[in-house]
Amino acid sequence: MIFLTLLTALSLSGVAAYYSVIGLAQIFPGSFWPVVLMGGVLEASKLVTVSWLYNNWNDTVRAMRYYFSIAVLLLMAITSMGIFGYLSKAHLDSNVTINANTVQIKTLETQEKIAKERLTYLLQRAGDPATASRKIDQQIQETQAELTRLSKEKLPLMAEENKLTAEIGPIKYIAEIFYDKNDASFIDKAVRLVIFTIIIVFDPLAVLLLIAANQTYRKLKAQELEPIEPF
Repeated sequence: MIFLTLLTALSLSGVAAYYSVIGLAQIFPGSFWPVVLMGGVLEASKLVTVSWLYNNWNDTVRAMRYYFSIAVLLLMAITSMGIFGYLSKAHLDSNVTINANTVQIKTLETQEKIAKERLTYLLQRAGDPATASRKIDQQIQETQAELTRLSKEKLPLMAEENKLTAEIGPIKYIAEIFYDKNDASFIDKAVRLVIFTIIIVFDPLAVLLLIAANQTYRKLKAQELEPIEPF
């Protein structure tokens, strides 16, 4: 149980450290590798500090206990901010793709609307003997060809739109539970809610599991040191 608890704590800490370090590096993209190095060292220091402080709490002067405790809490806050930055960027990247695809579709739909209005106008002129001409017929054919081209260009974009909509389907259903779907930002609000929920249980759980592993180990050692009474 000691090894399982310790392994789980280290696994959670490792994943949290990865998300945190990459997230912090994305917050400060001008110094990517120095921030990665700093974040990695801080994450390792946090785990060592938690373990050392638990095992030496009674033997440590009060000032050190207070400082180490505050430092661990601040490091947990930094880890949470890094995780928030990492997950937020992942959401924003997907939004960029979706928005770019939507803009292309709207542009083609606008061009298609203009072409349809032009075609209607040309057909009216072609149906009037006073304005009918070979030039009008040629313009009608060109407009029809343009509409065909726009439809072909729009088809793969629509397919991609459906694919992207399916990808955000789960978070959309979650958003509809907590927020009004008529709110333009209801999906973003739901994403932030999910991220905050992850943050609440991610790094704090890793730290508490590490303390639990130390506690179980101390109890086991105490049992081993207990004298065995003779029969």
